[in-house]
Amino acid sequence: MSTHNPLLVPGLSALAPGYKAVLCDVWGVLHNGVSAFPKACEALQRYRAETGGKVVLITNAPRPSPPILEQLARLYVPRDAFDAVVTSGDVTRAQLQAHGDVPVMHIGPERDHSLFEGLDLTLTDEAGAGQAVCTGLVDDERETPEDYRALLERMIARDLPLLCANPDIVVERGDTLIWCAGAIARLYEDLGGRVIILGKPHAPIYEAALARVAELAGEPVAKADILAIGDGLPTDIRGAVANEIDVLFITGGIHGADFGLTGAPVESLVRKRLEEEGLRARAAIAGLVW
Repeated sequence: MSTHNPLLVPGLSALAPGYKAVLCDVWGVLHNGVSAFPKACEALQRYRAETGGKVVLITNAPRPSPPILEQLARLYVPRDAFDAVVTSGDVTRAQLQAHGDVPVMHIGPERDHSLFEGLDLTLTDEAGAGQAVCTGLVDDERETPEDYRALLERMIARDLPLLCANPDIVVERGDTLIWCAGAIARLYEDLGGRVIILGKPHAPIYEAALARVAELAGEPVAKADILAIGDGLPTDIRGAVANEIDVLFITGGIHGADFGLTGAPVESLVRKRLEEEGLRARAAIAGLVW
């Protein structure tokens, strides 16, 4: 896209006619972990109703799709705002199933145990593990990644691979920033550990999402006909760019403080940040609206 064309758009309606499907991030775009964003939900509802396009939610949530569907319902995200959900947990389960003979140690809160339900694998403690799966911090409201340094150093001494089920570094829960599994994976890698990441920005979750779009459409849909929507530069935007998918950058999400007043991003600041990160966007908007 030429730098002479406006980057900021008034809403999804300005882009919608050019795309047959949307891959939309969830946390930070449709809700903040506490409540849904009504205008964002309406934008997806109208996209589906007015263009006939398909909407697949693509999230780094470390749990499989069914619990995420339940969470979306609790947060009042309308079911007719999307066709399907693909999670980092879904692709992590596929990876675990393929290596089910290796005992697994789980690092993360008990609420994420749905990741392992129905899989033919052995969950064990640190001493018996052949690999570790991190879904987050056990107490993400009090702990920091540094609380895990000693454990990670012991894991490195045994050369245990760490499978990261949520590549996000932080998310906003209401007005609070919460550490995610990606922060632990980053520390593990910095310490010299082996990390396997399947969610955004990496290819496996996009391959799964594109397969779901094709299933919904009844035929393969070209990447040129798909628009990604997201607020995270290292995950949503980098993932879309790396996988050759156009992206609508939601500037008022996790990076909102970097671009000026809430609701009024400064285009020059957005362009500068994208250039610094080696990224690009088809368009940008403060928050998802139609």
